[in-house]
Order: sequence, then structure tokens, then C-alpha cells
Amino acid sequence: MPVVTLPDGSTRSFDHPLTVAELAADIGPGLARAALAGRVDGRLVDTSFRITADAAVGIVTDKDPDGLDIIRHSTAHLLAQAVKSLFPGAQVTIGPVIEDGFYYDFAFERPFTPDDIEAIEAKMRELAAADLAVSRRVLPRDEAVRVFSELGEKYKAEIIAGIPAGEEIGLYGQGDWFDLCRGPHVPSTGKLRAFKLTKVAGAYWRGDSRNEMLQRIYGTAWADEKSLKDYLHRIEEAEKRDHRRLGRELDLFHFQEEAPGAVFWHPKGWTLFQQLIDYMRERQDQAGYQEVNTPEIMDRSLWEKSGHLEKFGENMFLTRTPDERVYAIKPMNCPGHIQVFNQGLRSYRDLPLRLCEFGKVHRYEPSGALHGLMRVRAFTQDDAHVFCTEEQITAESVAITDLTLGIYRDFGFDDIRIKFSDRPERRVGSDESWDRAEAALLAAAEAAGLEMSRNPGEGAFYGPKLEFVLRDAIGRDWQCGTLQVDFNLPGRLGASYIAADSQRRVPVMLHRAMFGSLERFYGILLEHHAGRLPLWLAPLQAVVLNITDRQAEFARSMVEVLEKQGLRVAADLRNEKVGFKIREHTLQRVPYLLVVGDREAESRTVAVRTRDGKDLGTMSIETLLQRLGAEIASRGRAVMED
Repeated sequence: MPVVTLPDGSTRSFDHPLTVAELAADIGPGLARAALAGRVDGRLVDTSFRITADAAVGIVTDKDPDGLDIIRHSTAHLLAQAVKSLFPGAQVTIGPVIEDGFYYDFAFERPFTPDDIEAIEAKMRELAAADLAVSRRVLPRDEAVRVFSELGEKYKAEIIAGIPAGEEIGLYGQGDWFDLCRGPHVPSTGKLRAFKLTKVAGAYWRGDSRNEMLQRIYGTAWADEKSLKDYLHRIEEAEKRDHRRLGRELDLFHFQEEAPGAVFWHPKGWTLFQQLIDYMRERQDQAGYQEVNTPEIMDRSLWEKSGHLEKFGENMFLTRTPDERVYAIKPMNCPGHIQVFNQGLRSYRDLPLRLCEFGKVHRYEPSGALHGLMRVRAFTQDDAHVFCTEEQITAESVAITDLTLGIYRDFGFDDIRIKFSDRPERRVGSDESWDRAEAALLAAAEAAGLEMSRNPGEGAFYGPKLEFVLRDAIGRDWQCGTLQVDFNLPGRLGASYIAADSQRRVPVMLHRAMFGSLERFYGILLEHHAGRLPLWLAPLQAVVLNITDRQAEFARSMVEVLEKQGLRVAADLRNEKVGFKIREHTLQRVPYLLVVGDREAESRTVAVRTRDGKDLGTMSIETLLQRLGAEIASRGRAVMED
């Protein structure tokens, strides 16, 4: 009879088989009420799963990350049940869990309206309140195909028909509705208490544009109402901070169909973009990097040697010239940097050699995946490659991580999470070289004192990597910087140096990016600061506002003085009320508003206001310059306001 080992190491013996639900009840009534599923020898199972032999068992509740996924998966089923109840002619397809929620795809004769969505959500609440038991049964594959075909569910029948013959098919039912599913699911619909449907979008069957267009209903689900409310507030705040909206409102950039996935930068937007480059260039100069620039188009043979064409080819743009030569637009900068390294004879005394580039790269992204600055086809990388010996990996990696974390702090990101990504299935190089690279990167991370989580199988095809994940002002995570240890590409592309023993050796290459994509970091920065950029970054740092035409000449002279000190300033001399001008530039998130009237013009002072509405009083030009200079020098943070 089974002996159950619990997560705390304690054991319980039973003289009969029992279900996970019965085990939870044996431990305590509170746990029995909270149980959503079980984990038996590491496998997630329903609470109805029978334990018949010795096993390690944990009870999954809504406090467990797996518990939240189960809630979301079960809420997707609740959505499908509600749709079928209200619209019997709709066909169900698939309904997976996604980040923060779920979706379900439906085939229906007409588009779902906002009123339909409201009715569906109301029906879901009704079904949840009914506390319907959720049960599982198993059918042979062919019988399952017949069952769904007879119900007119052709999509489900097609899915099942693609499963190997002879396999059993799991079906989950609640009330008079059931669905194909692997599970596990909550024991009853009453466990689903905090959810909301969020939007409807189109989606092709099986993600193929040649197939039928379906309707995808998205929703979110949480363990309790407070978590749901907090999430909806974050979504509302995210909409206010959407960088695409800010780009329009602040006149920074735009996109258009003639150049999908590429940015049209406006003057103010390009000013900010150049501020990012200037800042990074200064930091890299201080850290001993040498800036290079490599061609955007290179012969495909180079990409074949590097392995990019084989591993990354579907994301590359290729072009054929009239003489039938095939070129690739570079998707990354590393092969070009190796070509720079290969010019001339390199010695161990030259290492580490740190090359950096603000390189424009192009990668094909499906049209449906493009998303403002966050997902583009043409972007700029702050890419760098450090050529070093194996013994230099740790010191160089520690320096890179210290530099990276310091840079993020300057931009207002203090909450950084780091992930270690090891070898992917599709890769180049031997297992022995990967063993060395992974061990070297782990040793370097330990030397840097980094706390890391694991991200299995997500390394680059040429080496393991550290991923730097920034948490923004409203709690969202953004993966930006990377550090990769590469024992493969230098050798594939013929890189070598003369070692101290006069032998030729292949250098190790550290791939390093901090912004990652400058365009994407730009978007993240806008959203993190809600457009209220720190003074040192703001495209327009101050605007001088006159009250009447009598101060126009003094306002112009103020702009000239401030510009000579390197500040980005403009004058607003329009024949408008000063209150109107203050409001307009406040909405434009200009950090400082400098108002001049007759008294200020006479005393050569300015009345200083901030975009946050603070009246700082009247200042002399000298005092103002000292204040602005000190704030810029300290890289003062933007005020984070709701």
C-alpha cells in the first residue's frame, strides 16, 4: 500500500489507494478546500488521480505558479463552454494558457460583438457559480474522432486525427459540455472566481494564412479578485504608457505600410535616439572598446561558414544581383567583427580586443508579429564582441556585467533579473566545447556575484548566454541585454592569434549587447517613464515662454544663452495666453518651462516651472544653469507619476 512523501520530507502510509483529493483532506480540511491539482513524482495530475504506489506528492494550490496556470487553462474551458451554450453553431478549436491569461479560438458565422463578449462573460460567471464538477475520461483515438465528428466539431476531429493511432485521448467534461484536453484541470468550476474577457482578434487556423480565419477571444484569470484588479490596473496604465501612442503625441516617430517594421524618426525622436548612442559610446570608450563599422550586405558564403544561414536563414533577407551573386542583409554583427579581427597577425598581447558597433541589422518578422518599436524588422544593435583567451573570460565577463547593470541604473532601472540560458537543440559545435563554454559562463557569473534563474535550451546557436531582464515601473519584465560565451564562431571563420608559446590558437569571443535593440530599448524607456524622460535624455529640455510680445527679444536671448551651454531649448513666442502654452508643453512632457514677463525681462531672470506643476520661483540665469547642470550631471531620474 502506498507510502506518500510530502514536499517537507515527511511521510504518510496508507492501507489503500487514495486520490490526491483524499490525501489533501487527510492532511487538513483547509488544504482540501484549496487543492486544485497534485504533483505526483514531478508530474501534474488532477485531484481525482489515484495514488496506488509509493510516490512523492505535493498538493497544488493557487499559491503555486502551476496552480495559476491550471486556473487559466480551466477558465479557457469555461469560456468555450459558455460560447457553446450561447452560440451552439460555433465550433471550438484550441484554447491554451498564455502569459497573464488564456485565449480560445472559435469558428463562427459572424464576428462576435462587444455585446456578445459581455453575454459570454456573464454566462461564464453563471457556470462558475454552479460549481460544476470537472471530470476526465479516456477514449481510443478513432472513437474520439468519431465523437467530435458527429458533434460537427471538425477542427477538434482534425486535431485528434493527427495524433498517432492507438493512443488514448483525454476528454474533460463539466456539465453537459466536454473538450479534448491533456489536463490537469481544477476539480470544479467553483474554483474559478476571478476572470475577465479582454479582447477579440482574428487568428488563422493552425497559424497558417492559407487556412480559415477564426475568432480568438482573449481573457485573463487570477487566483483572487485583488490580483485581477491589480492586473487590470496595470493594463490600463500600460495603455496610457504605450510607446506608439506616446510616439504620436510627442511627435517622435511613425510607421507606415510602405516600410513595414521600419521606423520613420522625426526630429525630436531622432534627437533622443542619438542621445542613447552618445551615452553608450561614452561608456564604451571609458571601458576600453574600439568602435568599428561593418557592411550591411555580405556574400551568403560568409553566412554559410558561420552557420547563420542554416540556423537562422528563415529570418534573413537575401538578395540576388544581376551577376547571380547572392548576398544577405546582415541579421547580426558578429561575422563582420571577426573579419575585422582577422586583418593582420594578432598576438596574445592584443587580447582582450573589444570591438563595438552601432550596427543596423535586418531580420524577417511575420507581419502579425510586428509591434511598434518592440518588434521591428530593421533595428540598431549596440553590439560588441570581446576577443580573449579562455583565461580572460571571467575578468571580461565580470566587467561586462558591472557595466551593464550600471548603465541600466542610469536609465532608471533598478530591478534587474538575470537568466542563464544553456545549449539549444539547434546549435553548432561539439558537446565538449559547449561544456567548456557553459562552465566558463557559470564561473564568471559566480565571480560577479550574480543571482540567476535557469532558462533551459534558450542559448544562442553558438554559445550559452546570460539574459538581463529589466522590470519596469508597472511591473513588466523586458529582456534586453545579453552576454554570450562563444567557442565556435571564431574557429568557423578562421580567427586565430599567436599565443605565448608561439602556437596559433583560436580566441574565445564574448558577444555582448546592453540595450540589445536600440529601437526596442527606446520603446521600453518611453513606457517606463510614461514619456517623462529624465532631463539629460529629454529631446527638448526646456522651453522659454513669453507672456506678451514685449518679452520676445529677451526670450530669444535666453534660448541663445542656454544653447551655448549645450542645452536643448526652444522658445514659444506664439500670440497665445501663457496658461495655454504652459498646458501644451506640459502635455509634451518638457521638463522645464521658463516663463518671462516684463519683470523677468527687466531683471534678466526667469520664472521656473516643472512639467509636474511645481513652481520653483524666479531664478537668475546663472542659478538656473547651475540647477540644470547638476541635474544632468547626476542623471536625475524622471518623476514617476500615475
